[in-house]
Amino acid sequence: MVALTGVALATACTDTVAGTAAPAAGATTTASADVFAGLNACQLLDQLNAGQGFNPGENKSARNQCTASKPEFITYSLALDSTQGLSGFAADNTGAREISINGRDALQADIPTGGCSVAVGVGEHALALVLATMARASEDAQGCPNAQAFAEKVEPLLPAG
Repeated sequence: MVALTGVALATACTDTVAGTAAPAAGATTTASADVFAGLNACQLLDQLNAGQGFNPGENKSARNQCTASKPEFITYSLALDSTQGLSGFAADNTGAREISINGRDALQADIPTGGCSVAVGVGEHALALVLATMARASEDAQGCPNAQAFAEKVEPLLPAG
């Protein structure tokens, strides 16, 4: 079986093309390139929450993450992480469940202090993380449905994975 694979590969690679190999325009050549370059978590959060009574998004760290609250209802957080993929999220969140967000691989996990997180895969080493925390602990059961619904709004704005 291995010999057949080697023969097929040799046959498939016999044509040559003149010129110098180079990445396609806009392609990145390092694994550490930020797939979210040009995307700002607060701008996305504010865009998606516009006209719904949310406070403006706040970023309280150097990371590309943002939090916005609608008083007496919910807080959404969005983090655009270009270093951790879904496998890293799964390792950090035991009990994470596989889901799909608009056809993309994603994971969902309960937040131990209340609420829910949804990580949407953006390539092997990147993800968009949506957190939903309800204003009242008695409404925690709505955290995951709200996190999924918000992730479905975020997903079309993400780069292709």
